[in-house]
Amino acid sequence: MVDLTRRFDVLVIGGGNAALCAAISARRAGASVLVLEGAPKFYRGGNTRHTRNMRCAHDAATEILTGPYTEEEFWKDLLLVTGGQTDEELARFMIHESKDILNWIVEQGVRWQPSLGGTLSLGRTNSFFLGGGRAMLNALYRTAEELGVDILYDAEVIDLKIEDGMFLSAALKQPVGGRTEVRASTLVAAAGGFEANIEWLKQYWGEAADNFLIRGTPFNRGAILKMLLAKGVQEIGDPTQCHAVAIDARAPKFDGGIITRHDSVVFGIVVNRHAERFYDEGEDIWPKRYAIWGRLVAAQPDQIAYIIFDSSVVTSFMPTLFPPIAGATIAELAGKLTLDPAALEKTITEFNAAVQPGTFDHTILDDCRTEGITPPKTHWARRIETPPYLAYPVRPGITFTYLGTRVNRQARMLMKDGKPSANMFAAGEIMAGNVLGKGYAAGMGMTIGSVFGRIAGREAARNARN
Repeated sequence: MVDLTRRFDVLVIGGGNAALCAAISARRAGASVLVLEGAPKFYRGGNTRHTRNMRCAHDAATEILTGPYTEEEFWKDLLLVTGGQTDEELARFMIHESKDILNWIVEQGVRWQPSLGGTLSLGRTNSFFLGGGRAMLNALYRTAEELGVDILYDAEVIDLKIEDGMFLSAALKQPVGGRTEVRASTLVAAAGGFEANIEWLKQYWGEAADNFLIRGTPFNRGAILKMLLAKGVQEIGDPTQCHAVAIDARAPKFDGGIITRHDSVVFGIVVNRHAERFYDEGEDIWPKRYAIWGRLVAAQPDQIAYIIFDSSVVTSFMPTLFPPIAGATIAELAGKLTLDPAALEKTITEFNAAVQPGTFDHTILDDCRTEGITPPKTHWARRIETPPYLAYPVRPGITFTYLGTRVNRQARMLMKDGKPSANMFAAGEIMAGNVLGKGYAAGMGMTIGSVFGRIAGREAARNARN
């Protein structure tokens, strides 16, 4: 039993990677720590349960990484995907700190596996968790418990008492025991974004948000974020920006996870419900572009699109939970997708005619391109002509939102007057908008969570001692 009558040094709200890194870091610094996870134990960990890898800078190849990934290259990749919408000082600081995370996270019990190749193209840049995100989480929880971190599940925080930028206590609601006041010297907020709160999403997206699917946890409803912003914490980020990918339209509303994501876009074309292409499917290497497709599909009529390819490429990408829809002819496929057969045939005929000769190589920016059509397909363009013809229906799959709390290099929240909070820190998705103004590259969410979680825990422990 956790003694809630005592005053803890550090209260961590959240139960994913960022929260656990903060809790472990604070405990290793000598602080007493309580973690409040709003989800039941089986669903603990927020979106971390669905992750596979983390992007960290490193100076040389390792047992799990095929080559160096310098701080400067990481920065250029971040600059590219965000279009410059990032806090450069904070982003460069995170990238520098990420070099140490590769070893620190192993010291907390997490294990890596050899790099993956194929369409992911991440063998040099990203480290993959042995057993995936759930195994990573289990290791962090085990370490936290062994260190003496107290953890409560089904622990819904319904109010925060904050005065003049200082956290005083949290009101906790549990299935058994009702409302309880939890006191702590410092607060670390690591409770995620608001992607599972459809009504909040609709404030910015309108009725279109009803057609969004939530890739991750249904528990990230933004309650803690809303409380903090209402009590004087400075916000950062565009509320319409998020990590959103194209996922199978047949996926569940929540918690579909990684197996509903499609990595087949570069091997075919993508059309909307009018059977029209609407974006360059070969713009850049897939891990740098996969996270734009959710927003692209969100902008299409009825928030649905279709990835169209032929049988010559079915073994070229990672399969998903749902099988492709097949047709012996383009017209038959169109009928199964409820698309206009003549319109789809016209789109594919024009695309095939525009494809130029080249040498196909999905691991590089190859010379297989189109000419004379809009939008172009800049790389990996090949004719769609080998039956049966195949398709995946896709919708926007929201992973996490970028509206969050502004922080400094100590992961300390800043108040609306620009002054640092007296004793409040943030880590993970709830402050990711400091680094990610828009866009995404594979593994960055875990980097943000681990780096700022470790810092937040350390700084919160130091603050509590003082």
